[in-house]
Amino acid sequence: MEVDTLSPSPGKSSYREVSGLIEGPSSRRKLFLVIGINTAFSSRKRRDSVRQTWMPRGEELRKLEEEKGIVIRFVIGHGTTPGGILDRAIEAENVQYHDFMRLEHIEGYHELSAKTKIYFATAVSMWDAEYYVKVDDDVHVNLGALSTSLARHRAKPRVYIGCMKSGPVLAQKGVRYHEPEHWKFGEHGNKYFRHATGQLYALSHDLAIYISKNSEILHKYANEDVSLGAWFIGLDVEHVDDRRMCCGTSDCEWRLQAGHACIASFDWACSGICKSAERMRSIHQHCGEGDRALWSADF
Repeated sequence: MEVDTLSPSPGKSSYREVSGLIEGPSSRRKLFLVIGINTAFSSRKRRDSVRQTWMPRGEELRKLEEEKGIVIRFVIGHGTTPGGILDRAIEAENVQYHDFMRLEHIEGYHELSAKTKIYFATAVSMWDAEYYVKVDDDVHVNLGALSTSLARHRAKPRVYIGCMKSGPVLAQKGVRYHEPEHWKFGEHGNKYFRHATGQLYALSHDLAIYISKNSEILHKYANEDVSLGAWFIGLDVEHVDDRRMCCGTSDCEWRLQAGHACIASFDWACSGICKSAERMRSIHQHCGEGDRALWSADF
């Protein structure tokens, strides 16, 4: 249950990496930030919209890692049929872009909590970073704003950063975000404990390792963001509520003009950018901080 070191099982591989860009644990160097972009087999157009806007590609992606210590990968598991058409399509896409992180996980919408655990466990086994971020593939991100914001919390040993919320526990079957274990949260009408919205959140190094070391006994609730918040209940963790991590697409432009670039922008109604594959470029044009913001940032 310790959180200070990571010790993979002897003789057992602790991760599966297909991009070929990163060295293994035996020769790891200290990085600043690992960003995992949660994606699905059906989200090729979303991934392309991210690559064409806020995520560097090719040599720029490698340069970002080497010069800024920032790693970015699309995170995806496997299909129900090993080596099937879905897995082969991802392998082919990765040959082209070299920007995937494959998990030992079977993809499925109702398996997001499990995928989250496996992502953090896999990420800490591959990269030694100060922060680990999870973001959805239908969210716009300003990498410079994200990096400078995280750098302000470096002195804190265990920090959980995101747009904190406390929504209602939905006991009624058939509704979106239904909570099968609603009885654990008290009387009908109660709210969840504070937790970060699932669109984007960041964990400091020790918390990511805590998840890795204790993944087998961390309970999975129906909703991924609730599960993550639950794992830190009872721990000495600082929750940081950063509202720039949940800007609406309708107000991110004026925030940028006012000198306060949003970290993440999306539409609450869609839990992401509505029709993100078609709209990501426009949002990037109006709300993007510009390339210089990241490359000139000192963190």
